[in-house]
Amino acid sequence: MKILSAIIFLVLCLSSSLIGQTSHDTKLLLIRCDDIGMSHSVNMAAKELLESDLVFSASIMFTCPWYQEAVELLKNHPEIAVGIHLTLNAEWKNYRWGPVAGASRVSTLVDSNGLFFPSRASFFANNPKPDEIEIELRAQIERAINSGLNISYLDYHMGTAVDKPELRKMVENLASEYILAISRYFGEIDVENVYSVPIENKKDSLFYRIEHLMNDKINLLVCHIGKDNDELKAMIDLNSFGLKEMSAHRESELNALLKAKEEKIFEKNNIRTITYNDLIKEFGLKSMKSPEQTGY
Repeated sequence: MKILSAIIFLVLCLSSSLIGQTSHDTKLLLIRCDDIGMSHSVNMAAKELLESDLVFSASIMFTCPWYQEAVELLKNHPEIAVGIHLTLNAEWKNYRWGPVAGASRVSTLVDSNGLFFPSRASFFANNPKPDEIEIELRAQIERAINSGLNISYLDYHMGTAVDKPELRKMVENLASEYILAISRYFGEIDVENVYSVPIENKKDSLFYRIEHLMNDKINLLVCHIGKDNDELKAMIDLNSFGLKEMSAHRESELNALLKAKEEKIFEKNNIRTITYNDLIKEFGLKSMKSPEQTGY
């Protein structure tokens, strides 16, 4: 058993030389775009990325009204790894969503209107029952699988689904049951995202991060994209930490990614963009380890 663990650790440490590298200096970058399916504006931003041929992984919010449009978009792009953005919060004023399982089945997860709470604090203040959380997460996974997309991995909106050790274990068990990967379970190193960087500095900040990726690591860049139109402008974050001009921030991030692709920043910096499908194929699901175990 100790020998097997050592082999797995060695494989993870040497990942940059194993996933089809052409030189020792090649760096690995996994771009994960969150909140796909949240709104039409976010989906249209994803459409632009898809048309640019950027390699990325798309995390869909299957609780949201626009998830079906996201499904239709991604059905035409099997090269994109698709994940489930496990969702237990609905943070936008006047645009809220509720559980896939139905409010009556998971009543401790919702407010008096049958909608998810806007923050982790308000969610846990309602004393959600663990069995109801599992019912809801399972319903989201089932909806995703039944959508017809090839689902590869799980991650978690606002971190709520793994906020407690027992919830993280629940997510791990569900991933095992449904034969899915979990984001950040392959030893990925988070690249500081640019979501809160000033709008006018976002491109330069993104380029700087891309140009200073770590060698011999799987660099994970989590992105939040959208179109700065009337739909997205109307969405106001109910959390105090939410960004003002959120829609402009998201479009600026989209444009920065498109510019990186257009200006061949990845090629110039000897970066290979990969997806969760690549990690699953290279390492297998049995190599996954909780970030709590690896220290990442």
